[in-house]
Amino acid sequence: MAKNTNDMKWALVTGASSGLGVDFARELAAEGCNLVLVARREERMRALADELQERHDVRVRVVALDLAQPESGARLKDLLDGEDIIIDTLINNAGFGIFGEFVEHDLERTREMLRLNVESLTELTHRFGADMARRGHGRILLVASVVAYQASPNYAAYAASKAYVLSLGEALHEELKPRGVTVTVLSPGATATAFFDVSGQDFTPLKRAFLMPSLPVVRAGLATMRRDHASIVPGWKNKLMTFATRLAPRSVQRKIAHRVLRKR
Repeated sequence: MAKNTNDMKWALVTGASSGLGVDFARELAAEGCNLVLVARREERMRALADELQERHDVRVRVVALDLAQPESGARLKDLLDGEDIIIDTLINNAGFGIFGEFVEHDLERTREMLRLNVESLTELTHRFGADMARRGHGRILLVASVVAYQASPNYAAYAASKAYVLSLGEALHEELKPRGVTVTVLSPGATATAFFDVSGQDFTPLKRAFLMPSLPVVRAGLATMRRDHASIVPGWKNKLMTFATRLAPRSVQRKIAHRVLRKR
């Protein structure tokens, strides 16, 4: 199992201690990728690392790191450079949402969310994307959300952060394509993860009607990335919902979203 790291493919997965991050790690390990797992909860990642190393005979590097902290991306990049680990695939999955009225949120919690969803994602994409562009190959997957496609009252700051991710990813897809780097944006809808527990939104019947398991979402994202496409909304219900936003004026979209999302 112990091969020279420079002769192996490495994938970096953020938010790797739960939800989509775990399934990203399992799918990539099954394909023979070595993994760098990054999140705050080290114990969970070490259990996952043991599972993947035993099952798939791959190398797994666990890095317990709070990516919402300033310069965390620089520390991570320096650490991996020091170990001669070259990242071929970056899965920018870490993030969370906050549900409720914007002015009622704790401001520091909102700032933490924006640091993770926007600043950290941007920093990691820049640092590892620059290396990929110099080498002439690499793949980056950014995890956004269906709420990136419209203003979403009661998820105002979260939706705005994901709109940034969608716009950034689609723009970088065009910028980096000539340099051999694929950038893909995955925009899931309601998914069977701990997202709603963290955000504070009750699990409504409407959410349940749109709910997708984590694994099909992950597989859709990875397949789209391998096809070198710019973006994917997994699930026909989610596709229909995001397509419908093109047909209604933005004033109507946000009023409908407000009515739906204020129901806890």
